[in-house]
Amino acid sequence: MNVLIIGCGYVGQRAAQAWLSEGHSVSALTRNAENATRLAAQGITPIIGDVTRPASLIDLPAADLLLYAVGFDRSAAHSQRDVYVDGLANVLAEIHARTGRLIYLSSTSVYGQTGGEWVDESSPCEPIRDNGQVCLDAEQVIKSQLGGDSTAEFQILRLAGIYGPNRLLARVAALRDGEPLAGNPEGYLNLIHVEDIVRTILACAERGVAGQTYLVSDDRPITRRAYYETLAQLIGAAAPQFGGGGSGRHGAESLNKRCRNRRLRDELAVELAYPTIETGLPAALGELQ
Repeated sequence: MNVLIIGCGYVGQRAAQAWLSEGHSVSALTRNAENATRLAAQGITPIIGDVTRPASLIDLPAADLLLYAVGFDRSAAHSQRDVYVDGLANVLAEIHARTGRLIYLSSTSVYGQTGGEWVDESSPCEPIRDNGQVCLDAEQVIKSQLGGDSTAEFQILRLAGIYGPNRLLARVAALRDGEPLAGNPEGYLNLIHVEDIVRTILACAERGVAGQTYLVSDDRPITRRAYYETLAQLIGAAAPQFGGGGSGRHGAESLNKRCRNRRLRDELAVELAYPTIETGLPAALGELQ
């Protein structure tokens, strides 16, 4: 199988290595020569280009599978919409006719629920933040450009909060220093270990239903308080302290929902390596200890 990855970063690189280990051919788009050299050293064929510049995409190869896993680089000059929505449209305009299947990594931020409700793939998507609206608009680009093509196969994976080695552990220093944490301590977090994202991508490539959306989260949503208490215990820090109710991103208007992964389990038959943070956090912290 020939795989093309757009966005060969934290998740994409791990998926690439999994496919390479199975004997597949993997190419990846990158914006600069330094990254191209690094990818080549890993056995990945680099293509230099930028999703925001359509003319730079003409060398994208035909692929049996396209994984679109672009993250947002805050140091770059482009907006999230430029990259997620317009960039995706540029890529699909160039390559969809010579791509067998698309797997697109979206986000559970498309759900705007704030009352701790359970959500799944059938729940209404009414984002309350710009990033959620951008992700939802990107999903619509796929459906509008590929949905009418009877030969096109695509799946959308809505990822919960990603954690793993060197990811989602930024609060470790704050916990060790005893700094108060922002956010509603009783609000729910929905998480997924990076290794389980890769497992889901591979399962989706093998048996995903065309046009289907999958919510990718672990088995048990956890309150922010319980998450940080667990993290504090693992690093030997004092119990976390939360400062006020706050407002804005981390306050009363914060997202607060519980994600249900039943379709992931039943339809894709994914066996999670880290179904809860009790096993996932120690594994993610391994490199810090």
